[in-house]
Amino acid sequence: MIDGVVVTPLRQIPDERGKIMHMLRSDAPHFQGFGEIYFSCIYPDAIKAWHIHKVMTLNYAVVHGMIKFVLYDDREGSPTRGEIQEIFMGEQNYCLVTVPPMVWNGFKGYGDQMAIVANCPTHAHDPEEIDRMDPFTDKIPYSWDLKHG
Repeated sequence: MIDGVVVTPLRQIPDERGKIMHMLRSDAPHFQGFGEIYFSCIYPDAIKAWHIHKVMTLNYAVVHGMIKFVLYDDREGSPTRGEIQEIFMGEQNYCLVTVPPMVWNGFKGYGDQMAIVANCPTHAHDPEEIDRMDPFTDKIPYSWDLKHG
């Protein structure tokens, strides 16, 4: 696990009408603040990466479909500097992933349907606060290729 990244299992409450999917509450111990909430839709095999936030903490949950969420720690002085973390998130692993500032992250759609990723960051979007890199950059030691075995 990358230092500061927290994976919190989330509750789903099904009944004969459907279900409720919990995500984040203001009284949860890991809640830090509310900036906005938005949904990112991603097609199967598409990649949305890499990006890093300088100030905000991210709170991701996948409410439909599946993704492979990948994190890379490049922070000076971090005990996990240079490490990669993969988390398969979605209907088969419904969880909240909290990402601290300055951790590179991105995701790839999996399965045969569009995935819907919810994010509730601690700050509203600010284009000056985010940096981006190409998903296939050699600055992050990661391959998005399908891994067999």
